[in-house]
Amino acid sequence: MKYLYILQQALIWIITIFWVYQIAISICSFIKLKDKPLLKKKNHKFMAIIPAHNEESVVANLIESLKKQNYPKELLDIYVIADNCTDRTAEVAKNAGAIVYERFDETKKTKGFAMQWLLAQKIEENADYDAFCVFDADNIVDENFMVNMNKKLCQGETVVQGYRDIKNPTDTWITAGYAIFYWMMNRLYHLARYNLGLSPLINGTGFMVKFDVIKPEGWNTQTLTEDIEFSLKNIIKGNKLGWAVDAKVYDEQPLGFVQSWKQRTRWTVGHIQCMETYTKDLALAVKKYKTLMNLDGLLYIVGSIPMFIITIVLLILNFGLFMGNELTNAQLVMSYLRYLVPTFFLPILTAMLVMKLDKRPIRPMIKGLLCYPLFLGSWLVINFKCLFKRDTRWEKINHVRDVKIQEVNSVKVRS
Repeated sequence: MKYLYILQQALIWIITIFWVYQIAISICSFIKLKDKPLLKKKNHKFMAIIPAHNEESVVANLIESLKKQNYPKELLDIYVIADNCTDRTAEVAKNAGAIVYERFDETKKTKGFAMQWLLAQKIEENADYDAFCVFDADNIVDENFMVNMNKKLCQGETVVQGYRDIKNPTDTWITAGYAIFYWMMNRLYHLARYNLGLSPLINGTGFMVKFDVIKPEGWNTQTLTEDIEFSLKNIIKGNKLGWAVDAKVYDEQPLGFVQSWKQRTRWTVGHIQCMETYTKDLALAVKKYKTLMNLDGLLYIVGSIPMFIITIVLLILNFGLFMGNELTNAQLVMSYLRYLVPTFFLPILTAMLVMKLDKRPIRPMIKGLLCYPLFLGSWLVINFKCLFKRDTRWEKINHVRDVKIQEVNSVKVRS
């Protein structure tokens, strides 16, 4: 029992240090810093890239919002990759004004492969673009998105994540869970790290990459989470990613639990793939560059699944100590509450604080806030399942919410 106790205390210290660090970083999201100076003034030429698989219901709304950007139209070309489509996605996108590339490859269906395919052609053409922005077909984009990304290029930043918002946060408790998760991620992870001079992460959609960054090797990602993989590869090279809080993109989230389960399973499997592939390289980058940015990147990749495993081991150890009469009933209950309360209930209060700071109405989200512990709990179950069974098949999430940019803007005005 003595050795169980020593192991328990060691694991408690590991978890405590990790979460104290995360909390300290998150607090820096409340610090308002001066904007970076412009290194030059220029309107850059952009590609907007939209990988789309059977998205005829929503892709036109995204193209419409891109065509309404407060940015010179001759400096923005909109590309749709109609990827293994069996519907009218290509036709709808062409009619909406996009340049459409049709791709058919049954063995490589993910978004990462589609981007790799198009960008390889543009690199070979030596296309005259300064940067590209990537969107999911179900997105709609704020009219000032390109203006703000152009500003980031003028400030010298080369890979920048925009503010990922939700266009259907109040549809169901599932969409509310996603919304709360992303609102907290935007402020407490991305903004906090940007304020400190650390590196945010690419977050799936609504991001910008300077074309020169990918010219040497193309868009070369292999995992199910190409966004995280691309972020980690840049951090390993010592490249700091940027954050554009005013470059807003609105994303549609799954309405039902089954679709959400499949999507989050894919994310977890992709995270494990990245952890297995890049942990060693991230550790070597820490040794090479000796910066907090690289250490923070390493802590990100080991902070999810490994910390989850440590927590499970601790819960088992505590029960073992209880069975060996080393813990009383009260001590066992308190030891479990130490993990359950921060995991399931403190996030509700934190979410309400973030929503208040971001001036979001709380009343429409009450149901989502109350169900947020269930949303998080189901994600823990997904993590546990993926430790033993990893399904690497890509399954499409159906997008059906026909929301236009005018509707989102009218909601913001009313709020």
